[in-house]
Amino acid sequence: MTSRRAAKALFVVVLTLLGVACGGSSGSPLRAKSAKSTEVDLAQPTTNDGAATTEGSGAWGSSATPGASSNQVPVDGRDAVWGAGDAPVTVMIFTDFQCPFCSRAHPRVAQLMREYGPKRLRVVFKHYPLPFHQDAGPAAMAAQAVYQVGGASAFFAYVDLLFQGQSQLSDANLLSWGAQVGVDRSTLIRVATSKETQAKIDADLALAQRLGVRGTPAFLINGDRVVGAQPYEAFKERVDRELAVAQKLRDKGVAPSGIYAARVAENFRAPEPDGEGDAPAPRKAAALPDTTLWKVPLAKSPTLGPADALVTLVEFSDYECPYCKKAHKTVDELLRRYPGKLRVVFKHQPLPFHKRALPAAHLAMEARAQRGDKGFWEATKLIFEASPQLEDDDLMAIARQMKLNEARVKAALSKETHKAAIEADGDLAEDVGARGTPTFYVNGKKLSGAQPIEKFEALIGAELSAATAKVSAGTPATRLYADLIAGGASGKPLELATSTPAVDKKNPSKGPAKAAVTVQVFSDFQCPFCSRVVPTLAQIEKQYAGRVRIVWRNSPLPFHQDARPAAMAAMEAFAQQGDAGFWKMHDLLFANQSSLDQASLEGYGRKIGLDTVKLRAALAGGVHESALVADEAAAKAAGASGTPSFVINGYAISGAQPLRAFKKVIDRALEDAKLGRAAAP
Repeated sequence: MTSRRAAKALFVVVLTLLGVACGGSSGSPLRAKSAKSTEVDLAQPTTNDGAATTEGSGAWGSSATPGASSNQVPVDGRDAVWGAGDAPVTVMIFTDFQCPFCSRAHPRVAQLMREYGPKRLRVVFKHYPLPFHQDAGPAAMAAQAVYQVGGASAFFAYVDLLFQGQSQLSDANLLSWGAQVGVDRSTLIRVATSKETQAKIDADLALAQRLGVRGTPAFLINGDRVVGAQPYEAFKERVDRELAVAQKLRDKGVAPSGIYAARVAENFRAPEPDGEGDAPAPRKAAALPDTTLWKVPLAKSPTLGPADALVTLVEFSDYECPYCKKAHKTVDELLRRYPGKLRVVFKHQPLPFHKRALPAAHLAMEARAQRGDKGFWEATKLIFEASPQLEDDDLMAIARQMKLNEARVKAALSKETHKAAIEADGDLAEDVGARGTPTFYVNGKKLSGAQPIEKFEALIGAELSAATAKVSAGTPATRLYADLIAGGASGKPLELATSTPAVDKKNPSKGPAKAAVTVQVFSDFQCPFCSRVVPTLAQIEKQYAGRVRIVWRNSPLPFHQDARPAAMAAMEAFAQQGDAGFWKMHDLLFANQSSLDQASLEGYGRKIGLDTVKLRAALAGGVHESALVADEAAAKAAGASGTPSFVINGYAISGAQPLRAFKKVIDRALEDAKLGRAAAP
């Protein structure tokens, strides 16, 4: 549970952006290709005035100037900029990282950058996450944070990763990709969720509205509008025209720094929303209820209200989340306004960055164990009243106030007695798309965040009418909720690998060669996410003994300078001592990730009894380079584009997922093997 929640931290930004909720999401990392994937030289990033700067020097309120600007189409000092500040042509981009048309346009912009270079072309990046793209907001916040911390080079490399992994914009990926371009996880979370970053995204959205941007991608080339993922020639024609006009202006004595404003004054016109791209609903639509029907089973969760109520409100909540605390009062008021007609069901979703939310959830569940649902709701009321003061002493004070058995409460907190029930709620939250807290489902219809009571009333009123009609038609009230959600959405299909690479004796492994399930692990010894999944793999090995074989594949990332030598050392251990030697070295490398220099590698070799002369030769001569290249080719063929990645009998898993994510896939693979069927979503 801990690793799952740890992967969810960053999604707070999308609901924070709306000002109504905390958030969470899970996911996985992809491999960076760095700025070279666009073949644009960003090794010497520039400030917005075109002067060379040091990576990571950019900061809010820094001395960097925005370069040439215009009152009509301004360039902000906080914008991510490639190219000189006085370049004769400026391409301003409004983009959404989840928009497929933006992804299609991205390589065309990269081609412009390659062809025209930083002296003739400036690219200015503006964020326009569309409200119906649920992952676009977090991606924008993360990208802006990368720019602030890492500068232009890191930002544009990160943008490459976002578009390459557009279908996998999970929080784990956003954090992992940040690490790949040099921004560590904690810094990324801190900066991405800061008020300054939110303000920047809001400013870009406001500017987009003022400029008449109605969809993504949208471009302003010296103020001249280009809408959608147009062919490269359409962009090139505009740029060439602007270069020619700029030369004439220079010939007339116009300073380079004045060309942008002059051309914007000439080019900028009222908005024309035509073109290929995602057309957003009005901004306020982001807060409207989701019309999707979701299948949210009640299971044995705590309930308040009659079982035959016409409306069931399921709440996913976090005791440390201030928005949940606010919404709890709204729910209380709803119960008063709809006596006998409303049932409330509580589901736990403690978020990873709320460190005291999980202990508080254990207290509430222990109160239920001792005093039933009545005890649970009393504890919930007291916990929210105390929040955010939820240290152990605070929780024990609540337990004493309720006259609970203190020894049992202490045991519940220390041993996490109710872990299974809380984790089950977290799993369900993922299945039904409850990405933040609080999230509500009113007879299966989603309402996210601490919304005004009027929005709840509107939804409840509509559901009351529909439910009354259904009961009048003969549906028993006690069976009403089950019938209403029967056709709802739930869960997500398993992912399939592009291919399943063949395994032979050249691959280190453990477990029987004829095991029903083979877990191929594509990993990097310097990757922190790879380290995090090691205990999970040990659990898999234990729980599926005799049925699962674990196979190692080296996938050292190019920006982890010690990863490849470490992989060489591990393969030399394999060459000298077989599987046993490899896994001994594997464990030492992950246990000492911060010390993977050659001296350390030789020390680990001595510790497990390797011939250090041969080890030194292997490290110096690249003896096992062909094995690494073969593994990298296998990763590419399988679509395993980041670390850690896994191929399990044709199914794909990305990132340091929790044990249950692996069990879900392994159990399916075992069933496939038993029935003799191929992998399927």
